[in-house]
Amino acid sequence: MAFSKAGLDMKVFDTAVIGLGPTGATLANLLAMQGLSVLILEREAQIYDLPRAVHFDDEIMRVFQNIGIADELLPMVRVNPGMRFVDKENNLLLDWPRPQDITSQGWNASYRLHQPDLERLLRKKLEGYDLVTLKTSTRATSIDQTETEAVIRTQTGSTNRSETYRARYVIGCDGANSQTRTMIKSEIDDYGFQERWLVIDLILKKDRPDLGDHSIQFCRPDRPMTYCRGPGNRRRWEITLLDTEDENRVTKPDHIWSLLKPWITSDEALLERKAVYTFKSQVARNWRHGRIFLAGDAAHVTPPFLGQGMCMGIRDAFNLAWKLASVINKDAEHPLLDSYEDERNPHARAYVEMAIKIGQIIRSINHNDALNDVSGHRTRSGEMRSITPKLGPSSLTAPRSNSNTDIEGRPATQFRVQPSDDLMDDVSGYRHVIISNTRPEGIKDSIFWVNASEQEEAAKLLMDLDAEAAWIRPDRYLGAATKSIQELYEYLPNFLKNREKCGDFNETSFS
Repeated sequence: MAFSKAGLDMKVFDTAVIGLGPTGATLANLLAMQGLSVLILEREAQIYDLPRAVHFDDEIMRVFQNIGIADELLPMVRVNPGMRFVDKENNLLLDWPRPQDITSQGWNASYRLHQPDLERLLRKKLEGYDLVTLKTSTRATSIDQTETEAVIRTQTGSTNRSETYRARYVIGCDGANSQTRTMIKSEIDDYGFQERWLVIDLILKKDRPDLGDHSIQFCRPDRPMTYCRGPGNRRRWEITLLDTEDENRVTKPDHIWSLLKPWITSDEALLERKAVYTFKSQVARNWRHGRIFLAGDAAHVTPPFLGQGMCMGIRDAFNLAWKLASVINKDAEHPLLDSYEDERNPHARAYVEMAIKIGQIIRSINHNDALNDVSGHRTRSGEMRSITPKLGPSSLTAPRSNSNTDIEGRPATQFRVQPSDDLMDDVSGYRHVIISNTRPEGIKDSIFWVNASEQEEAAKLLMDLDAEAAWIRPDRYLGAATKSIQELYEYLPNFLKNREKCGDFNETSFS
């Protein structure tokens, strides 16, 4: 793939992204769409064209919507009906249904995907930005930094050719074995969950409706297993390995088909991929060192039982991208970047901790104890519900007396705007949004205003929030909800206020 070479002539890139997996590709798109120059360093020559991540949720589809790939992605994915936990006699222990209606985010609650499909769309979108420069078969060997920039030394391909690049900020999206994390000497907090699992991806030769559309967690203490339906004819099994089992032996086709015999045979499916993974539960203690940041698996790894591994990384990208652009474009001061780790680190830990609890149900001898451990996340009927943790406290989420601290720091509803009936993010673009009945004054003209007095769904959102005004951040988390537009103005961080042009507000709005 050949991206623009324009960036090579620049003395200093605005940003350098190390790693072009889903997190890196998402981040690069979000940075580029804000007009920043982006250098991407990817150690592989091309996309790894086999399955890996298989799930994302409505929040993440909203990110893809903002990037502009959701409509293309939608035919490639499958809406997920949910997950069921069964014991060794196939008795239902726990049901985790996913809503089939469109959620408050404007999309379905849960999707199954084939990761290479997503990566191709993200890279195709990047090709449209002139200030994006991609260097494949290239790895970073060192990163040094000054008060104004970072200097990245690289090694390219088998020739070991060395090159040096400069960027104002560097983001390591280089996976669980992140060299960037090693370079900044960030220690890791280990939650103690570590197990080897055999992951098997199949392509059906013929239809097998009896396998079902739900994901199934086989909660068997001797051999826990997971079944997932992917899009189209793709199916996955994940099987715990015993301590005594050798990786070379268990990945041989004969052994794999013997494990799958209760469900499927080699006459019915093709073996596309098999791999042994060590599922871990770790979070980096520090996500930033000066001008160098960590995102995605470089910052956190989680057991897969919530299907949130890729989602967590994409949330990192969505949170960080607008903050970097604000600082680089001199709209905000450098300390704004402190809020990235403050908000995302506790948020990621909440998902890792919950994934461990789900894992205990799958592998526990006493299922009742494990089920009791997640009782706070179940409905009155006993069904599991997805967690929606708040962002960690930061300079942007500090409690104020006039704001609703219970709902701030959570994903904001996406409503439809009339008369076009378009989703809000498609109308507002990737920027801050203020919703109020009264026209705001003293706010920067880059902020999009929704006149709730003439927008029924916006008015309903304010009613649900018990507020007269609300601020939605570019990452679509609710920044504040207050009783008046004046109170909201006092709540807003200074970088959103137009001190010089008080009252001069962008006329672009949907009334």
